[in-house]
Amino acid sequence: MARKLKIKQQRGWAYTLAATILEPILLGATKRHWIDEEKVPTEGGCVVVLNHVTKIDPLTAAHLVYYRGRLPRYLAKSSLFKNKAMAKFMTAAGQIPVERLSSNAAGAFDAAVAAIEQGELVVVYPEGSITRDPDLWPMRGKSGAARIALATGCPVIPIAQWGAHEILAPYSKRPKLFPRKTITMKVGEPVLLEDLRAEPLTSAAVNEATDRIMAAITALLEDVRGAKAPAERFDPRQAGVSEIGKPKDRKSGSDDSGAEGQREGGV
Repeated sequence: MARKLKIKQQRGWAYTLAATILEPILLGATKRHWIDEEKVPTEGGCVVVLNHVTKIDPLTAAHLVYYRGRLPRYLAKSSLFKNKAMAKFMTAAGQIPVERLSSNAAGAFDAAVAAIEQGELVVVYPEGSITRDPDLWPMRGKSGAARIALATGCPVIPIAQWGAHEILAPYSKRPKLFPRKTITMKVGEPVLLEDLRAEPLTSAAVNEATDRIMAAITALLEDVRGAKAPAERFDPRQAGVSEIGKPKDRKSGSDDSGAEGQREGGV
């Protein structure tokens, strides 16, 4: 495993507090199996995209990114900002609120683009929620990560992660910290989007970029799991389940999932 890199950015009180509390917990509760983590850029604006299987995998993802000397900025669900204390912390940490299943997402898109143009690393879960696939494979992606990447020309770094759901099952509130669980994360090469950036920004180009991003994440996860993903990615709309919240809450709009991404037409 590569050595831990020094943070070059100004951390601020929020990141200092989070690192002081969370890093010892993650080191104590997990075993790290990070593959090709050196492919996460140590500088420059980029988008990191991951599959989403449980509420806590943003923390395990942040652990890897932080280890690479970067301060991740997440596109996080707006409900996390409703509590004043949490909103103060999230804002101080540079996190970006997203109103999921809403057209009121232009501000999140603009903030993500601005962050990347300033050389920051933005984390996006392109599924937009914890996967609804019965076997936890990546489901159909949303367009936000693709649109940000096409607008900025920045690298899109895919990561497949597996194991955090053994600590906390999807939507569970009871973590299982012992015995220590192995968190496997495999980082891939940047998703090839150059040909699409040379074209007009059309819906077809955005959809193709989204498909490539999800295909890259899925291929990495197949390697990690040693299994083959379904030929067709799970689509909550076609299956008649809610796109956010607990899947059993059909079309409820319940807002129970973790730091998440976007919807077509929004971020």
